[in-house]
Amino acid sequence: MKGPLFYAKILLFGEYGIIKDSKGLAIPYNSFQGALKVSPNLNEKENLSNQKLFDFYNYLKSNNNGLDLRLNEFKKDIERGLNFDSSIPQGYGVGSSGALVAAVYDKYANNKITVLENLTRDKLLKLKAIFSQMESFFHGKSSGLDPLNSYLSIPILINSKNNIEATGIPSQKEGKGAVFLLDSEMVGETQPMVNIFMNKMKNEGFRKMIDQDFARYTDACIDDFLQGNAKSLFRNVKNLSRVVLKHFKPMIPNSFHQLWQEGLETNDYYLKLCGSGGGGYILGFTQDFEKAKKTLKNYKLELVYRF
Repeated sequence: MKGPLFYAKILLFGEYGIIKDSKGLAIPYNSFQGALKVSPNLNEKENLSNQKLFDFYNYLKSNNNGLDLRLNEFKKDIERGLNFDSSIPQGYGVGSSGALVAAVYDKYANNKITVLENLTRDKLLKLKAIFSQMESFFHGKSSGLDPLNSYLSIPILINSKNNIEATGIPSQKEGKGAVFLLDSEMVGETQPMVNIFMNKMKNEGFRKMIDQDFARYTDACIDDFLQGNAKSLFRNVKNLSRVVLKHFKPMIPNSFHQLWQEGLETNDYYLKLCGSGGGGYILGFTQDFEKAKKTLKNYKLELVYRF
């Protein structure tokens, strides 16, 4: 048995801001994916995944606030060797736990909301609430957006906590510009980064910066991206990159501070956080991907989108 594929996700814009109810834009990333499968003879990796699923089952059993899941069937499959066969790197900010949650919901939910039906705002919010509850097992607190994106495999526009919608993004062009992932070759952990952010939010100056600068540039970037306005997008991404370098330094690995600054100075590329930061992938934007590849030749880059 092998279930359907669920893809990674990239939060293009909105990291941390969506905690404070500003805009966000998440897109599926099909280069990485995962699927549930049953393996009678588990290898080491499959065994670790199987154990994690058993822990997840126990969590769902004791935190089942209205979740309509066939948990007995889930448990039986785990005992038969159920595991999550995934190429999505963990701790990299591209939704490895979100894809797993989406796969479990898809297989074991009763009365599940499917991508084939008319996805009203109420249905999206209901799905997001279910996924938030399920994914809390992995992060302590989850918005539910990663599993939602993985489950639906369509771009999601977050206007606010209670206003989300499926959206279309401009089709890719064969231009010089690109969005890319830069591999920090370090694993990041979500919970400590979120804790740092929440502590910073106790500072009035930091809160003011989030409301005035961070949210403003994030919202502008999303509007530019959705409207295909590349010139304005790069101007706003540069502003956003500068704000993140100044105010989110703990979330950027120390060895990347200088590289971040060089992008702002040369305009060859602009970097921003991909997810909570602390390691994993860093998101890059460039008006000339070939030039950026030469400048960043010592780093592993993955292409996400072309302008």
